[in-house]
Amino acid sequence: MSDAEHRREPRHLLRPFEAYALPRLAAALPKWVLPDHLTIVGITSALAIGVCYALSGQTVTYLWVANLLWIVNWFGDSLDGTLARFRHIERPRYGYYLDHITDMFAAAFVCVGLGFSPYLLISVALAILIGFYLMSINVYLETYVMGVFQFGYDWVGPTEVRVILILAGSALALGFEPVIELRNIPLGTLDLLGLLGVAGMMLLLGRRIVANLGRLARLEPANVVKEPN
Repeated sequence: MSDAEHRREPRHLLRPFEAYALPRLAAALPKWVLPDHLTIVGITSALAIGVCYALSGQTVTYLWVANLLWIVNWFGDSLDGTLARFRHIERPRYGYYLDHITDMFAAAFVCVGLGFSPYLLISVALAILIGFYLMSINVYLETYVMGVFQFGYDWVGPTEVRVILILAGSALALGFEPVIELRNIPLGTLDLLGLLGVAGMMLLLGRRIVANLGRLARLEPANVVKEPN
């Protein structure tokens, strides 16, 4: 089994909703809409979200626009693979590579945009981005080594993160923005959530690495001499 021909094991909290909605949306799309079109929608909306966050210091209207764009992003990013499978036009290696390379750029657009907003320190935004990249690398290694693709950790996947960011953006747009000082460094709500998020990401990543190594060690015990073929 190649890394592009993996078994998918989604366990996210909103997976039942997506399992119901995505195939129906795919069936309703006109024939001229192709998976690559949806991928373009996903990456373009992520870029627009980053721009909205960066401009949100001018008016909170940009936060509401970003919230709407998150729905567009979910539509494009979640539906491209579903559409390919629904129409039986999958391109496993091409789709796997394109999907995840665009995810890398999308995450950078969003995090950098947040870092240039008045709501998140750039250092916290970059820490979140690095954490995302580390977790993604681990997922890709799991896919190659174990043949199982499980994007997301425990009950949190990309869709759940979108919901969290929509709720956070709405709270900020409505004026909920308490600020505390930590060693003379002002930290807003999003900064605190971001730091807690990074800590949680590292905890989930560490737990998964330990579990993976334990499983692989059982499959390939140490110091066992292999018989020559």
